[in-house]
Amino acid sequence: MKQHKIWMIVFAVLAAAVALILGLSFWSVRSERTTWSLVYIPKTLDGTNDFWTSLIAGVKMAGKEYNASVEIMGPDREQDVERQNELLAQAIEMDPDALMISPSSFTESEELLKEARSRGIPVVYIDSYTKDELQDLTVATDNLEAGRKLGQYASGLLDADSKIAVVCHVKGVSTALEREQGFREGLGEKAKNIVEVVYCDSMYEKSYRLTNELLEKYPDLELIAGLNEYSSVGAARAIRDAGLEGRVKVVGIDSSLEAVELMEQGVFQCLVLQKAFKMGYLGVKETVKMLRGETVEKNIDSGSELVTPENMYISENEKLLFPFGNNSWE
Repeated sequence: MKQHKIWMIVFAVLAAAVALILGLSFWSVRSERTTWSLVYIPKTLDGTNDFWTSLIAGVKMAGKEYNASVEIMGPDREQDVERQNELLAQAIEMDPDALMISPSSFTESEELLKEARSRGIPVVYIDSYTKDELQDLTVATDNLEAGRKLGQYASGLLDADSKIAVVCHVKGVSTALEREQGFREGLGEKAKNIVEVVYCDSMYEKSYRLTNELLEKYPDLELIAGLNEYSSVGAARAIRDAGLEGRVKVVGIDSSLEAVELMEQGVFQCLVLQKAFKMGYLGVKETVKMLRGETVEKNIDSGSELVTPENMYISENEKLLFPFGNNSWE
């Protein structure tokens, strides 16, 4: 009887050990196979804008590679904060594992983002952020540094008293604020020569019109800086159509196939290119790592490069100028 009890105890211990091993194995496999539900809300789904198209391509690729189901929804226009907030409210009701967003406003989405946090939904910022630090993670260009690069290069194109104008994108958004600040820092003493800063609301046509108005108002203008693709390309079109390429220099941030052509035509003197595909890819990759409980950096700089007519066709810069078919960023 005593021996029987001993065998019963041994059997129970072995059974518990086997169950533990099988259980651990089960949860390990389950963890590996988990499909994370993510929502990403960019500033726009504008298919004519290479920056957003490339960034979203990076999001989609990382979603496939890291077993994440990513719902992407965004406004038609980058400046449509109201529509972005409507989509943000919808996303919160979907209760995803994490919510990724590129805020179009520095302040106007904060209450909704606080609600997401109160419901236990991690918030990840991609490209831009809000006034209050509500995010668990940010993946973005160092916009101050991108602006500095632009300003430093532009400074070398100008005389001490050359007049400068800035065509910015959306007033109050974090990327606009930081790029303008960085541009001024990069210009150094020549920052005092900025005669006006205008906002095109991320519309090519408005940037074009505003540039023509600047040219009429300041006939001795020598340089225009555009701070995103819409503002840069719109300004460059206006300079080209006025036959002023070379006399009025244009520098900008972001690129497109049209921007490449404008650089080849001598309209753009330089472009600071963000690594949009990398930004989107890292946004998903780091979010999934965070959800798995792995250690991640809270602020990740996806990088930028200064491209000029002289270096535009070196291999690394070609990948940034022609992102589709060149989606390797390592």
